[in-house]
Amino acid sequence: MNWKPEADEIKVRYQWADGLGGEASVKRHHEQGRLTIRERIAGVLDPASFQEVGKLTGSASYEGGKLQKVVPAPYVMGLGEINGRPVAIGGEDFTVRGGTSWGGNRRKGGQGGFVEDLAFQYRIPLINLIDGAGGSVTSAQKRGYTVFPGIHGFERSVELLGTVPVVSAVMGTAAGGPAGRAILSHWSVMVKGTSQIFAAGPPVVERSLGEKVTKEALGGAPLAVDAAGTVDNAVDNEADCFTAIRRFLSYLPQNVWALPPRVPCSDPVDRREASLLSIVPRERRQPYNMRKLISLIVDRESVFEIQPTFGKSVITCFARMDGKVVGVVANNPMVLGGAMDVKSARKQTHFVELCDTFHIPLIFLVDVPGFMVGTAAEAAATLREGMRSVYVGLQVTVPVMTVVIRKCYGMAGMGTTDKNGVDFKIAWPSAEWGSLPVEGGVAAAYRRELAAAPDPAARQKEIEEELRRYASPLLTAEAFAVEDVIDPRDTRLYLCRFLNAAQGRLETSLGPKYRCGVRP
Repeated sequence: MNWKPEADEIKVRYQWADGLGGEASVKRHHEQGRLTIRERIAGVLDPASFQEVGKLTGSASYEGGKLQKVVPAPYVMGLGEINGRPVAIGGEDFTVRGGTSWGGNRRKGGQGGFVEDLAFQYRIPLINLIDGAGGSVTSAQKRGYTVFPGIHGFERSVELLGTVPVVSAVMGTAAGGPAGRAILSHWSVMVKGTSQIFAAGPPVVERSLGEKVTKEALGGAPLAVDAAGTVDNAVDNEADCFTAIRRFLSYLPQNVWALPPRVPCSDPVDRREASLLSIVPRERRQPYNMRKLISLIVDRESVFEIQPTFGKSVITCFARMDGKVVGVVANNPMVLGGAMDVKSARKQTHFVELCDTFHIPLIFLVDVPGFMVGTAAEAAATLREGMRSVYVGLQVTVPVMTVVIRKCYGMAGMGTTDKNGVDFKIAWPSAEWGSLPVEGGVAAAYRRELAAAPDPAARQKEIEEELRRYASPLLTAEAFAVEDVIDPRDTRLYLCRFLNAAQGRLETSLGPKYRCGVRP
């Protein structure tokens, strides 16, 4: 006598779970250009590393006391590995009831689910593969009464933002709770053309507002990523999505009690790129390629940009210097002359908080003329959002290194320096700084004198040229009001030396930084 009959039944139940919503449903899913949840999990994780939890969960049917079939719960989750490091992972199975929430009291996934508890208690990263619409009005009919929003709330989702990396990949249509959960993450990504995200879908929009709109127009990547910044990055296909998830997590520690992974570096620390001498034009208003500049300073092929199509006047990216992770914030002179608008301010604020939470030193490559000005900028509350960015910048605890490439003006420039640390700033010979750029500052400060001059334009030019003589960074360096002015070709070596020296500081200041972590 043994337990083989029961073991055989478990095997059959597992086979039903592996079949998801059935052949026809899986076929329809594939025809839409989308992978199943099991294929997605396999695409993200190291081969053969997935240990599923709750595979037997589902709705069973019996006849004469004999099991006939089990329809699996529309969520698959468990434990896996990425590059040998454990992660918690889960996602909706759209082939079963469109991925809508399963009605059990104990949830496998979603907000308040086992997979979130697993990530929190084991202090390992969480990966949400989101493809569902959350709850349904039919729940009240089943239950016999209505409940307040958040019966399975976001409490654990919020706790996770201060403890472990959370990645959300919108793999299909996300609405309601799943859409909210996608936002409650440190980094989010979606697939162009097959993923959409919104608070409520087209039927609700039409019923509420009389507005007829497609899913793609309401929440596709052009709106959600490029225009609104609701989701951070967009990729062309699901395979690229899996690669991006793995790459993002390669820069992050397992939790806030650990340092980011260090990798061997074959790129010489003392590499000097001759093109750095000419990358910044002598004409102060002429733009240049800041992304190229970044690539010439950091370890080769180490850049991972976050939100590249949103808030484009600032560039935020992870990179490595001598194999160690850094966060780079760089103004982009090709967009708005590098001025900080409301979108770039939001973007910078979130990224700085992300780096500070996970002990990633910050490098600011500065070329900012200030906050964006004008009636449109004021109506968008650029000043408020910009000052939030300054506020967050003044709260950080990680080492901050500032390299002034060209302009560093006003309150936006203030947010790029480490006022509560060693206030370490170096500059290139092309650098200039102050409360206001000379051009606008002269017009404001010398308004009466210019108005009384026979030739106001000529007099303004004379004053500007006179004041510009005081703007040499070398004069500031003479007074030790900037720590150093360097040959641009020496930037990599200079920064690597200080980043290597700062590792002891990072190692002795581990743990949570904020009660609720990074704000979504």
